[in-house]
Amino acid sequence: MRAFLLLLVLFAHSFAAVLRKVDKDRNLAEEYLRRFYNFPIGLQGRKSSSDAFQTKLKEMQKFFKLEVTGNLDKNTLDLMTQARCGVPDIGEYNHFPRHLKWQNNNVTFRILNYTPDLQRADVDRAIRKALNVWADVTPLTFKKLYSGTADIMISFGSKEHGDYNPFDGPDGLLAHAYPPGQGIGGDTHFDEDEHWTKDSSAYNLFIVAAHELGHALGMSHSSDAGALMYPVYSYTTGYPLSEDDIEGIQALYGPNPNPNRKVKPKPVAPSKCDPMLTFDAVTGLRGETIIFKDSFYWRLHPQMPEPQQTLIKSTWPSLPNKVDAAYENPEKDLVIIFKGIRMWALNGYDLVNGYPKYIHQLGLPKKVRKVDAAVHISETGKTLLFSDEDYWSYDEAKGTMDAGYPRSIEDDFPGIDDEIDAAAFHDGYLYFFHENIQFEYSYSSKKVMRIMRANSIFNC
Repeated sequence: MRAFLLLLVLFAHSFAAVLRKVDKDRNLAEEYLRRFYNFPIGLQGRKSSSDAFQTKLKEMQKFFKLEVTGNLDKNTLDLMTQARCGVPDIGEYNHFPRHLKWQNNNVTFRILNYTPDLQRADVDRAIRKALNVWADVTPLTFKKLYSGTADIMISFGSKEHGDYNPFDGPDGLLAHAYPPGQGIGGDTHFDEDEHWTKDSSAYNLFIVAAHELGHALGMSHSSDAGALMYPVYSYTTGYPLSEDDIEGIQALYGPNPNPNRKVKPKPVAPSKCDPMLTFDAVTGLRGETIIFKDSFYWRLHPQMPEPQQTLIKSTWPSLPNKVDAAYENPEKDLVIIFKGIRMWALNGYDLVNGYPKYIHQLGLPKKVRKVDAAVHISETGKTLLFSDEDYWSYDEAKGTMDAGYPRSIEDDFPGIDDEIDAAAFHDGYLYFFHENIQFEYSYSSKKVMRIMRANSIFNC
């Protein structure tokens, strides 16, 4: 009887903990939807509150291109905890309904105070560079004032900082800005409780400023994950504007009249939860998983709630815009990247000297013009290289191809399609990706254990 009572107490305790977690998640979600999706405060009646919550949750899921369920699932909660802009994702200052913009193309700005995290010159440089991003694609010019009232007043502050729109301490809300207009219109505020940097070590001031100053010019948020005006913070290098950003700002101000000021926008970013998503290559990299798609790659790390999406060229300027295959050899601490008849070697995030090399130096026949997929099997020390319907086995220790290859993919991997887009190996299982499908294949029992969507790796 005593044991039964103890079990009853333990069950009640764990059940109460689950309820507390559910309540905490619900409160976090309601606060997020109030701030960014106009979820009403103080609704009367449980049903009306539940219906409104589900409606707003669906609105948020649709904006971020998540699966629209109306349920507070893990992907939705994870996104709600990411660092982001404090401006709502739906708002009346959107350039489509109201066309809020500065009436004069000569816009003034003033920096009222400075963060102690950076040298004053670094702050000045970041703000000027952020404004130039928008000047490059419009007729706008920006003049700095050192006194008086400017169109755009820029400042750093924490918690309640004078506009009745308080920040929330470290992480969470990074900054916010107001659309063009009189008074507070155009003003841009940065949370001083964040650590501001000029690199990727914390929150990059230039990237956040370029986004916020977009709001100060009349831009609303974009649901394109590759756009500068996407609300969630993401570090990137290179030119920050996407085609979506450029179309939005030019709808307000028109193009830059200077024919010599031409820019090349970032390509459209693939959506990780697109049910038809396919992968170009998958590889490990020092405990992370790197997934290549078009000009972008995602980083997945066990300690990161959401994958980070970045342009390939932002991290590795020497790599091609798009890759065919990749694999990691952890024993040598190398990642090999394939594109056409050439291959590159990375040591961490650094390109190894002496590359690119030709893929035929591995021992592939000259008729092979590209590698479709590659995967290293750590238990055997062999790397499998797939091209069209065949594959080869490369002995990493000897630096030679094994005898008896090529062999047929279809014959040696029953249940797998005869062509492969990407491959990975983890805990005794091979993961083969073909089109929008992923096969989990047992290397020891030589059979398919599960078939999933390719992007189930993203918990989509």
